[in-house]
Amino acid sequence: MQKLKFLTIKSFFIILVFAFNACEAGAGRKSAAGEAPKNIIIFVSDGMGYNHLHAANYYEHGIAHAQTFQQADWTSFAMATYSSIVSTRDGDTIYADGYSPRKAASDPKYIMDYYTDSGAAATSLSTGVKSYNGSIGIGVKGDTLTHMSQAAKALGKATGIVSSVPLSHATPAGFVAHNRHRNNYAEIARYLFFHTQTDVIMATGNPDFDEDGNPAQSNPRFVGGQQIWDLLKENDGRTIFETEDGTFRVQDANGNGQPDPWTLIQTREDFVNMASGSAPSRVLGVPQVHSTLQQGRSKVEGHTMPFETPLTESVPTLEEMTRASLNVLSQNPRGFFVMIEGGAVDWASHDNNSARMIEEQIDFNNSVQAAIDWVETYSNWDETLIIVTSDHECGYLTGPGEADPIYGPVTNNGKGNLPGMQWHHGSHTNMLVPFFAKGPGADKFKMMADTWDPIYGPFIQNTDIAKLVFLIWGKPEVDAHKLN
Repeated sequence: MQKLKFLTIKSFFIILVFAFNACEAGAGRKSAAGEAPKNIIIFVSDGMGYNHLHAANYYEHGIAHAQTFQQADWTSFAMATYSSIVSTRDGDTIYADGYSPRKAASDPKYIMDYYTDSGAAATSLSTGVKSYNGSIGIGVKGDTLTHMSQAAKALGKATGIVSSVPLSHATPAGFVAHNRHRNNYAEIARYLFFHTQTDVIMATGNPDFDEDGNPAQSNPRFVGGQQIWDLLKENDGRTIFETEDGTFRVQDANGNGQPDPWTLIQTREDFVNMASGSAPSRVLGVPQVHSTLQQGRSKVEGHTMPFETPLTESVPTLEEMTRASLNVLSQNPRGFFVMIEGGAVDWASHDNNSARMIEEQIDFNNSVQAAIDWVETYSNWDETLIIVTSDHECGYLTGPGEADPIYGPVTNNGKGNLPGMQWHHGSHTNMLVPFFAKGPGADKFKMMADTWDPIYGPFIQNTDIAKLVFLIWGKPEVDAHKLN
Protein backbone atom coordinates (compact mmCIF):
# COMPACT_ATOMS: atom_id res chain seq x y z
CA MET A 1 0.00 0.00 0.00
CA GLN A 2 1.28 3.44 -0.91
CA LYS A 3 2.05 5.92 1.82
CA LEU A 4 -0.85 8.32 2.47
CA LYS A 5 -0.83 11.98 3.34
CA PHE A 6 -3.56 14.54 3.91
CA LEU A 7 -4.47 17.65 1.93
CA THR A 8 -5.54 20.89 3.62
CA ILE A 9 -8.50 22.85 2.26
CA LYS A 10 -10.24 26.16 2.91
CA SER A 11 -10.01 26.30 6.68
CA PHE A 12 -8.48 24.80 9.78
CA PHE A 13 -12.00 24.04 11.00
CA ILE A 14 -12.69 21.68 8.10
CA ILE A 15 -9.40 19.89 8.74
CA LEU A 16 -10.39 19.34 12.37
CA VAL A 17 -13.70 17.88 11.24
CA PHE A 18 -12.25 15.56 8.61
CA ALA A 19 -8.76 14.53 9.64
CA PHE A 20 -8.48 10.89 10.55
CA ASN A 21 -6.57 7.75 9.66
CA ALA A 22 -6.98 7.21 5.92
CA CYS A 23 -6.33 3.50 5.98
CA GLU A 24 -9.13 2.84 8.45
CA ALA A 25 -11.40 5.19 6.51
CA GLY A 26 -10.77 3.33 3.27
CA ALA A 27 -11.74 0.07 4.92
CA GLY A 28 -15.07 1.64 5.92
CA ARG A 29 -14.45 1.87 9.68
CA LYS A 30 -15.62 4.66 11.95
CA SER A 31 -13.68 7.92 11.94
CA ALA A 32 -13.92 11.41 13.40
CA ALA A 33 -15.99 12.37 10.36
CA GLY A 34 -18.27 9.33 10.59
CA GLU A 35 -18.35 6.42 8.16
CA ALA A 36 -16.12 6.88 5.13
CA PRO A 37 -17.51 5.52 1.86
CA LYS A 38 -16.45 2.09 0.75
CA ASN A 39 -17.54 3.01 -2.79
CA ILE A 40 -17.68 6.30 -4.67
CA ILE A 41 -19.66 6.71 -7.91
CA ILE A 42 -19.29 10.04 -9.71
CA PHE A 43 -21.64 10.90 -12.58
CA VAL A 44 -20.72 13.70 -14.99
CA SER A 45 -23.25 14.89 -17.57
CA ASP A 46 -20.86 16.71 -19.88
CA GLY A 47 -22.33 20.07 -20.87
CA MET A 48 -25.34 19.86 -18.54
CA GLY A 49 -26.69 23.06 -17.05
CA TYR A 50 -29.86 23.43 -15.00
CA ASN A 51 -31.92 24.01 -18.14
CA HIS A 52 -30.63 20.84 -19.80
CA LEU A 53 -31.79 18.79 -16.84
CA HIS A 54 -35.16 20.51 -16.64
CA ALA A 55 -35.74 20.22 -20.40
CA ALA A 56 -35.26 16.45 -20.32
CA ASN A 57 -37.51 16.15 -17.27
CA TYR A 58 -40.26 18.25 -18.86
CA TYR A 59 -40.18 16.12 -22.01
CA GLU A 60 -40.12 12.75 -20.24
CA HIS A 61 -42.15 13.47 -17.09
CA GLY A 62 -43.82 16.87 -17.41
CA ILE A 63 -42.20 18.19 -14.22
CA ALA A 64 -38.85 19.87 -13.48
CA HIS A 65 -37.67 17.81 -10.50
CA ALA A 66 -38.43 14.29 -11.65
CA GLN A 67 -35.15 12.56 -10.82
CA THR A 68 -34.43 10.73 -7.60
CA PHE A 69 -31.20 12.71 -7.20
CA GLN A 70 -33.18 15.98 -7.25
CA GLN A 71 -35.17 15.11 -4.14
CA ALA A 72 -34.82 16.67 -0.68
CA ASP A 73 -32.82 13.81 0.84
CA TRP A 74 -29.91 14.60 -1.49
CA THR A 75 -27.37 17.35 -0.79
CA SER A 76 -27.67 19.92 -3.57
CA PHE A 77 -25.69 23.01 -4.56
CA ALA A 78 -24.56 24.91 -7.61
CA MET A 79 -20.93 24.48 -8.68
CA ALA A 80 -18.39 26.75 -10.38
CA THR A 81 -16.42 25.22 -13.26
CA TYR A 82 -13.83 27.76 -14.51
CA SER A 83 -10.30 26.67 -15.36
CA SER A 84 -7.07 28.45 -14.39
CA ILE A 85 -5.63 29.25 -17.82
CA VAL A 86 -7.86 29.49 -20.86
CA SER A 87 -5.27 29.60 -23.64
CA THR A 88 -2.00 30.98 -24.90
CA ARG A 89 -2.19 33.61 -27.63
CA ASP A 90 0.79 35.18 -29.37
CA GLY A 91 3.02 34.03 -26.55
CA ASP A 92 0.77 35.51 -23.84
CA THR A 93 -0.93 33.40 -21.19
CA ILE A 94 -4.66 34.14 -20.99
CA TYR A 95 -5.83 33.53 -17.44
CA ALA A 96 -9.43 32.73 -16.59
CA ASP A 97 -11.56 35.38 -14.94
CA GLY A 98 -12.91 32.97 -12.36
CA TYR A 99 -16.61 33.33 -11.60
CA SER A 100 -18.14 36.63 -10.53
CA PRO A 101 -21.74 36.20 -9.31
CA ARG A 102 -22.47 39.89 -9.96
CA LYS A 103 -21.19 39.81 -13.56
CA ALA A 104 -22.76 36.44 -14.28
CA ALA A 105 -26.16 37.75 -13.19
CA SER A 106 -26.03 40.81 -15.43
CA ASP A 107 -23.73 40.33 -18.45
CA PRO A 108 -24.41 37.62 -21.06
CA LYS A 109 -21.00 38.21 -22.65
CA TYR A 110 -19.29 37.43 -19.35
CA ILE A 111 -21.06 34.07 -19.21
CA MET A 112 -19.68 33.14 -22.64
CA ASP A 113 -16.09 34.24 -21.94
CA TYR A 114 -13.21 32.35 -20.36
CA TYR A 115 -15.04 29.07 -19.92
CA THR A 116 -13.38 25.78 -19.11
CA ASP A 117 -12.93 22.94 -21.57
CA SER A 118 -13.63 19.35 -20.58
CA GLY A 119 -9.96 18.48 -20.06
CA ALA A 120 -9.36 21.17 -17.47
CA ALA A 121 -12.76 20.51 -15.90
CA ALA A 122 -12.16 16.76 -15.56
CA THR A 123 -8.69 17.45 -14.17
CA SER A 124 -10.17 19.80 -11.56
CA LEU A 125 -12.90 17.34 -10.63
CA SER A 126 -10.47 14.44 -10.38
CA THR A 127 -7.42 16.06 -8.77
CA GLY A 128 -8.79 19.03 -6.81
CA VAL A 129 -6.49 21.42 -8.71
CA LYS A 130 -7.46 24.06 -11.30
CA SER A 131 -5.46 23.71 -14.51
CA TYR A 132 -5.23 24.94 -18.09
CA ASN A 133 -7.66 24.18 -20.90
CA GLY A 134 -6.54 21.02 -22.63
CA SER A 135 -4.87 19.49 -19.58
CA ILE A 136 -5.28 15.82 -18.77
CA GLY A 137 -4.11 15.42 -15.18
CA ILE A 138 -1.28 17.95 -15.62
CA GLY A 139 -0.89 21.17 -13.59
CA VAL A 140 -0.22 24.67 -14.90
CA LYS A 141 3.51 24.24 -14.26
CA GLY A 142 3.64 20.89 -16.02
CA ASP A 143 3.46 18.96 -12.77
CA THR A 144 1.80 15.55 -12.60
CA LEU A 145 -1.36 15.72 -10.49
CA THR A 146 -2.85 12.95 -8.35
CA HIS A 147 -6.25 11.50 -9.28
CA MET A 148 -8.95 10.31 -6.89
CA SER A 149 -8.69 6.94 -8.60
CA GLN A 150 -5.09 6.71 -7.38
CA ALA A 151 -6.30 7.29 -3.83
CA ALA A 152 -8.71 4.41 -4.34
CA LYS A 153 -5.92 2.18 -5.64
CA ALA A 154 -3.73 3.05 -2.66
CA LEU A 155 -6.47 1.52 -0.51
CA GLY A 156 -6.75 -1.61 -2.64
CA LYS A 157 -10.00 -0.62 -4.30
CA ALA A 158 -11.10 -1.24 -7.89
CA THR A 159 -11.38 1.72 -10.28
CA GLY A 160 -13.20 2.41 -13.52
CA ILE A 161 -14.26 4.93 -16.15
CA VAL A 162 -17.41 4.69 -18.28
CA SER A 163 -18.55 7.06 -21.05
CA SER A 164 -20.90 7.43 -24.00
CA VAL A 165 -18.04 9.03 -25.99
CA PRO A 166 -14.54 7.72 -26.84
CA LEU A 167 -12.53 6.28 -23.98
CA SER A 168 -9.54 8.57 -24.65
CA HIS A 169 -11.66 11.74 -24.77
CA ALA A 170 -11.20 14.53 -22.25
CA THR A 171 -13.53 13.54 -19.41
CA PRO A 172 -12.80 9.81 -19.04
CA ALA A 173 -9.10 10.45 -19.64
CA GLY A 174 -9.09 13.37 -17.21
CA PHE A 175 -10.05 11.06 -14.34
CA VAL A 176 -7.23 8.57 -14.87
CA ALA A 177 -4.52 9.65 -17.33
CA HIS A 178 -1.77 12.25 -17.54
CA ASN A 179 -1.06 14.06 -20.80
CA ARG A 180 -0.14 17.60 -21.70
CA HIS A 181 -3.07 17.88 -24.15
CA ARG A 182 -6.44 16.21 -24.54
CA ASN A 183 -6.09 15.84 -28.34
CA ASN A 184 -3.33 13.23 -28.05
CA TYR A 185 -5.91 10.47 -28.29
CA ALA A 186 -3.67 7.54 -29.26
CA GLU A 187 -1.11 8.43 -26.57
CA ILE A 188 -3.86 8.72 -23.97
CA ALA A 189 -5.43 5.40 -24.96
CA ARG A 190 -2.10 3.60 -24.64
CA TYR A 191 -1.58 5.29 -21.28
CA LEU A 192 -4.97 4.05 -20.08
CA PHE A 193 -4.32 0.50 -21.25
CA PHE A 194 -0.70 0.12 -20.17
CA HIS A 195 0.24 2.77 -17.60
CA THR A 196 -2.68 2.68 -15.19
CA GLN A 197 -4.18 0.13 -12.81
CA THR A 198 -7.71 0.85 -14.00
CA ASP A 199 -9.95 -2.22 -13.71
CA VAL A 200 -12.83 -1.16 -15.98
CA ILE A 201 -12.86 1.00 -19.10
CA MET A 202 -16.16 1.12 -20.98
CA ALA A 203 -16.58 3.74 -23.71
CA THR A 204 -16.83 4.18 -27.46
CA GLY A 205 -14.08 4.62 -30.06
CA ASN A 206 -14.42 1.33 -31.97
CA PRO A 207 -12.56 1.70 -35.28
CA ASP A 208 -14.39 -1.24 -36.91
CA PHE A 209 -17.78 0.52 -37.00
CA ASP A 210 -19.32 3.82 -38.09
CA GLU A 211 -21.71 6.16 -36.24
CA ASP A 212 -24.68 3.92 -37.08
CA GLY A 213 -23.05 0.76 -35.78
CA ASN A 214 -22.36 -0.58 -39.26
CA PRO A 215 -19.04 -2.30 -40.10
CA ALA A 216 -16.59 0.29 -41.40
CA GLN A 217 -12.96 1.32 -41.29
CA SER A 218 -12.73 4.28 -38.91
CA ASN A 219 -9.78 6.06 -37.32
CA PRO A 220 -8.17 3.82 -34.65
CA ARG A 221 -6.68 6.72 -32.67
CA PHE A 222 -9.21 6.47 -29.83
CA VAL A 223 -8.04 2.92 -29.04
CA GLY A 224 -4.29 3.52 -29.31
CA GLY A 225 -3.74 2.74 -32.99
CA GLN A 226 -4.51 -0.17 -35.29
CA GLN A 227 -1.82 -2.55 -34.02
CA ILE A 228 -2.86 -2.14 -30.38
CA TRP A 229 -6.50 -2.63 -31.32
CA ASP A 230 -5.80 -5.76 -33.39
CA LEU A 231 -3.91 -7.30 -30.47
CA LEU A 232 -6.64 -6.40 -27.99
CA LYS A 233 -9.18 -8.12 -30.23
CA GLU A 234 -7.24 -11.36 -29.94
CA ASN A 235 -8.60 -11.50 -26.37
CA ASP A 236 -5.98 -14.11 -25.55
CA GLY A 237 -4.97 -12.94 -22.07
CA ARG A 238 -1.74 -11.39 -23.26
CA THR A 239 0.14 -9.01 -20.98
CA ILE A 240 2.81 -7.90 -23.49
CA PHE A 241 1.96 -6.05 -26.71
CA GLU A 242 4.70 -5.91 -29.34
CA THR A 243 4.14 -3.14 -31.91
CA GLU A 244 6.12 -1.01 -34.32
CA ASP A 245 5.92 1.81 -31.77
CA GLY A 246 7.47 -0.32 -29.05
CA THR A 247 6.63 -2.89 -26.43
CA PHE A 248 3.71 -2.24 -24.07
CA ARG A 249 2.95 -4.15 -20.88
CA VAL A 250 -0.26 -4.17 -18.88
CA GLN A 251 -0.11 -3.28 -15.20
CA ASP A 252 -0.86 -5.18 -12.03
CA ALA A 253 -4.37 -3.89 -11.31
CA ASN A 254 -5.28 -5.94 -8.23
CA GLY A 255 -2.02 -5.71 -6.30
CA ASN A 256 -1.08 -9.38 -6.36
CA GLY A 257 2.23 -8.74 -8.12
CA GLN A 258 1.11 -10.17 -11.47
CA PRO A 259 0.13 -8.19 -14.59
CA ASP A 260 -3.59 -8.31 -15.29
CA PRO A 261 -4.73 -8.74 -18.92
CA TRP A 262 -7.72 -6.98 -20.44
CA THR A 263 -10.87 -8.88 -21.35
CA LEU A 264 -12.43 -7.11 -24.36
CA ILE A 265 -16.21 -7.01 -24.86
CA GLN A 266 -17.96 -5.30 -27.77
CA THR A 267 -21.52 -6.48 -28.41
CA ARG A 268 -24.58 -5.17 -26.62
CA GLU A 269 -25.27 -8.72 -25.47
CA ASP A 270 -21.82 -8.79 -23.85
CA PHE A 271 -22.61 -5.66 -21.83
CA VAL A 272 -26.07 -6.86 -20.79
CA ASN A 273 -24.73 -10.24 -19.70
CA MET A 274 -21.93 -8.63 -17.68
CA ALA A 275 -24.46 -6.78 -15.52
CA SER A 276 -24.97 -9.85 -13.36
CA GLY A 277 -23.15 -12.96 -12.23
CA SER A 278 -19.41 -13.57 -12.17
CA ALA A 279 -17.24 -11.42 -14.40
CA PRO A 280 -13.57 -10.96 -15.30
CA SER A 281 -11.68 -8.73 -12.88
CA ARG A 282 -10.44 -6.42 -15.65
CA VAL A 283 -12.73 -5.41 -18.52
CA LEU A 284 -12.29 -3.21 -21.58
CA GLY A 285 -15.72 -2.57 -23.12
CA VAL A 286 -15.76 -0.86 -26.52
CA PRO A 287 -19.26 -0.93 -28.08
CA GLN A 288 -19.64 -1.52 -31.81
CA VAL A 289 -19.94 2.14 -32.76
CA HIS A 290 -17.31 4.78 -33.44
CA SER A 291 -17.76 8.10 -31.63
CA THR A 292 -20.96 8.13 -29.57
CA LEU A 293 -23.46 5.54 -28.44
CA GLN A 294 -26.41 7.24 -30.16
CA GLN A 295 -25.92 10.98 -30.62
CA GLY A 296 -24.02 10.62 -33.91
CA ARG A 297 -26.43 8.19 -35.59
CA SER A 298 -27.91 9.27 -38.91
CA LYS A 299 -31.11 11.29 -38.65
CA VAL A 300 -34.19 10.30 -40.61
CA GLU A 301 -35.21 13.28 -42.72
CA GLY A 302 -38.01 15.28 -41.16
CA HIS A 303 -37.55 13.85 -37.66
CA THR A 304 -37.36 16.59 -35.01
CA MET A 305 -38.49 14.90 -31.79
CA PRO A 306 -36.39 12.88 -29.32
CA PHE A 307 -36.27 9.16 -30.17
CA GLU A 308 -38.25 9.76 -33.40
CA THR A 309 -35.26 8.35 -35.29
CA PRO A 310 -34.92 4.78 -33.98
CA LEU A 311 -31.95 4.05 -31.73
CA THR A 312 -29.17 1.78 -32.98
CA GLU A 313 -30.23 -1.52 -31.44
CA SER A 314 -26.76 -3.13 -31.58
CA VAL A 315 -25.30 -0.53 -29.21
CA PRO A 316 -25.69 -0.68 -25.41
CA THR A 317 -27.20 2.22 -23.53
CA LEU A 318 -25.17 4.12 -20.96
CA GLU A 319 -27.53 2.63 -18.38
CA GLU A 320 -26.58 -0.91 -19.49
CA MET A 321 -22.88 -0.02 -19.39
CA THR A 322 -23.36 1.40 -15.90
CA ARG A 323 -24.94 -1.81 -14.63
CA ALA A 324 -22.13 -3.88 -16.19
CA SER A 325 -19.38 -1.71 -14.70
CA LEU A 326 -20.87 -1.83 -11.20
CA ASN A 327 -21.13 -5.62 -11.33
CA VAL A 328 -17.46 -5.95 -12.30
CA LEU A 329 -16.11 -3.36 -9.86
CA SER A 330 -18.16 -4.53 -6.88
CA GLN A 331 -16.37 -7.90 -6.97
CA ASN A 332 -13.55 -6.18 -5.05
CA PRO A 333 -14.34 -6.62 -1.32
CA ARG A 334 -12.47 -3.39 -0.49
CA GLY A 335 -14.79 -1.30 -2.65
CA PHE A 336 -14.39 0.81 -5.75
CA PHE A 337 -14.26 4.22 -7.44
CA VAL A 338 -15.89 4.87 -10.82
CA MET A 339 -16.63 7.90 -12.99
CA ILE A 340 -19.56 7.55 -15.39
CA GLU A 341 -20.00 10.21 -18.08
CA GLY A 342 -22.91 11.18 -20.28
CA GLY A 343 -20.45 12.68 -22.73
CA ALA A 344 -22.73 13.26 -25.71
CA VAL A 345 -24.99 15.73 -23.88
CA ASP A 346 -22.16 18.12 -24.70
CA TRP A 347 -21.89 17.00 -28.33
CA ALA A 348 -25.61 17.60 -28.91
CA SER A 349 -25.41 20.95 -27.14
CA HIS A 350 -22.53 22.11 -29.35
CA ASP A 351 -24.86 21.38 -32.28
CA ASN A 352 -27.75 23.16 -30.51
CA ASN A 353 -29.75 19.99 -31.19
CA SER A 354 -32.57 19.95 -28.65
CA ALA A 355 -33.93 16.51 -29.51
CA ARG A 356 -30.58 14.74 -29.33
CA MET A 357 -29.62 16.59 -26.15
CA ILE A 358 -32.81 15.40 -24.46
CA GLU A 359 -32.14 11.82 -25.59
CA GLU A 360 -28.65 11.90 -24.13
CA GLN A 361 -29.72 13.52 -20.86
CA ILE A 362 -32.46 10.92 -20.40
CA ASP A 363 -29.94 8.09 -20.90
CA PHE A 364 -27.69 9.79 -18.35
CA ASN A 365 -30.56 10.12 -15.87
CA ASN A 366 -31.42 6.45 -16.34
CA SER A 367 -27.79 5.57 -15.63
CA VAL A 368 -27.87 7.46 -12.35
CA GLN A 369 -31.07 5.67 -11.41
CA ALA A 370 -29.42 2.33 -12.22
CA ALA A 371 -26.64 3.16 -9.75
CA ILE A 372 -29.19 4.22 -7.13
CA ASP A 373 -30.99 0.91 -7.64
CA TRP A 374 -27.66 -0.91 -7.27
CA VAL A 375 -26.93 0.86 -3.98
CA GLU A 376 -30.35 0.03 -2.57
CA THR A 377 -30.18 -3.60 -3.75
CA TYR A 378 -26.54 -4.65 -3.30
CA SER A 379 -25.04 -1.93 -1.07
CA ASN A 380 -26.50 0.81 1.14
CA TRP A 381 -26.26 4.55 1.72
CA ASP A 382 -23.94 4.04 4.69
CA GLU A 383 -21.15 2.68 2.47
CA THR A 384 -21.67 4.19 -1.01
CA LEU A 385 -21.42 7.87 -2.00
CA ILE A 386 -22.99 8.97 -5.29
CA ILE A 387 -22.21 12.38 -6.78
CA VAL A 388 -24.10 13.75 -9.81
CA THR A 389 -22.82 16.87 -11.54
CA SER A 390 -21.51 18.43 -14.76
CA ASP A 391 -18.14 19.65 -15.98
CA HIS A 392 -19.58 22.84 -17.55
CA GLU A 393 -22.70 24.17 -19.26
CA CYS A 394 -22.76 24.07 -23.07
CA GLY A 395 -24.91 26.02 -25.53
CA TYR A 396 -26.16 28.81 -23.23
CA LEU A 397 -29.59 27.18 -23.08
CA THR A 398 -32.51 29.32 -21.87
CA GLY A 399 -36.23 29.63 -22.32
CA PRO A 400 -37.59 31.01 -25.60
CA GLY A 401 -37.78 34.61 -26.71
CA GLU A 402 -34.96 36.01 -24.60
CA ALA A 403 -33.45 38.85 -26.63
CA ASP A 404 -30.89 39.60 -23.93
CA PRO A 405 -30.75 36.29 -22.06
CA ILE A 406 -29.30 35.62 -18.67
CA TYR A 407 -30.88 32.64 -16.97
CA GLY A 408 -34.42 32.49 -18.34
CA PRO A 409 -35.69 28.97 -17.59
CA VAL A 410 -36.87 26.56 -20.26
CA THR A 411 -40.64 26.32 -20.18
CA ASN A 412 -42.84 23.27 -19.68
CA ASN A 413 -45.03 22.38 -22.67
CA GLY A 414 -46.13 19.10 -21.15
CA LYS A 415 -44.94 15.51 -21.20
CA GLY A 416 -44.00 14.30 -24.67
CA ASN A 417 -43.59 17.81 -26.08
CA LEU A 418 -40.40 19.74 -26.64
CA PRO A 419 -40.03 22.36 -23.90
CA GLY A 420 -39.81 26.01 -24.79
CA MET A 421 -36.06 26.38 -25.21
CA GLN A 422 -33.54 28.51 -27.05
CA TRP A 423 -29.80 28.13 -27.67
CA HIS A 424 -27.56 31.21 -27.63
CA HIS A 425 -24.07 29.80 -28.05
CA GLY A 426 -22.24 27.02 -29.87
CA SER A 427 -19.75 26.27 -27.14
CA HIS A 428 -19.27 26.14 -23.37
CA THR A 429 -20.23 28.83 -20.88
CA ASN A 430 -19.07 29.89 -17.44
CA MET A 431 -22.45 29.30 -15.82
CA LEU A 432 -22.79 27.49 -12.52
CA VAL A 433 -23.89 23.89 -12.94
CA PRO A 434 -25.93 21.51 -10.74
CA PHE A 435 -24.37 19.33 -8.05
CA PHE A 436 -26.08 16.55 -6.10
CA ALA A 437 -24.72 14.03 -3.59
CA LYS A 438 -25.96 11.31 -1.27
CA GLY A 439 -24.12 8.88 0.98
CA PRO A 440 -21.30 9.08 3.53
CA GLY A 441 -19.59 12.47 3.35
CA ALA A 442 -22.29 14.15 1.23
CA ASP A 443 -23.35 16.51 4.02
CA LYS A 444 -19.75 17.76 4.40
CA PHE A 445 -20.08 19.67 1.13
CA LYS A 446 -22.24 22.12 3.08
CA MET A 447 -19.07 23.43 4.75
CA MET A 448 -17.48 23.93 1.33
CA ALA A 449 -20.36 25.98 -0.09
CA ASP A 450 -18.97 29.22 1.32
CA THR A 451 -19.64 31.52 -1.67
CA TRP A 452 -23.01 33.02 -2.60
CA ASP A 453 -24.67 33.54 -5.98
CA PRO A 454 -27.73 35.85 -6.21
CA ILE A 455 -29.57 33.37 -8.44
CA TYR A 456 -28.45 29.94 -7.21
CA GLY A 457 -27.48 30.67 -3.62
CA PRO A 458 -24.44 28.98 -2.04
CA PHE A 459 -22.10 27.19 -4.43
CA ILE A 460 -19.01 25.02 -4.32
CA GLN A 461 -15.94 24.78 -6.57
CA ASN A 462 -15.38 21.81 -8.89
CA THR A 463 -12.11 21.21 -7.02
CA ASP A 464 -13.98 20.58 -3.76
CA ILE A 465 -15.02 17.06 -4.79
CA ALA A 466 -11.50 15.65 -4.98
CA LYS A 467 -10.40 17.64 -1.95
CA LEU A 468 -13.10 15.97 0.11
CA VAL A 469 -12.27 12.52 -1.26
CA PHE A 470 -8.58 13.00 -0.44
CA LEU A 471 -9.50 13.98 3.10
CA ILE A 472 -11.70 10.91 3.46
CA TRP A 473 -9.48 8.37 1.72
CA GLY A 474 -6.07 10.01 1.99
CA LYS A 475 -3.90 11.32 -0.82
CA PRO A 476 -1.20 8.96 -2.10
CA GLU A 477 2.32 10.05 -2.87
CA VAL A 478 2.77 9.14 -6.54
CA ASP A 479 6.15 8.75 -8.22
CA ALA A 480 5.74 10.88 -11.34
CA HIS A 481 8.63 9.07 -13.05
CA LYS A 482 6.62 5.85 -13.04
CA LEU A 483 3.78 7.53 -14.92
CA ASN A 484 5.67 8.01 -18.18
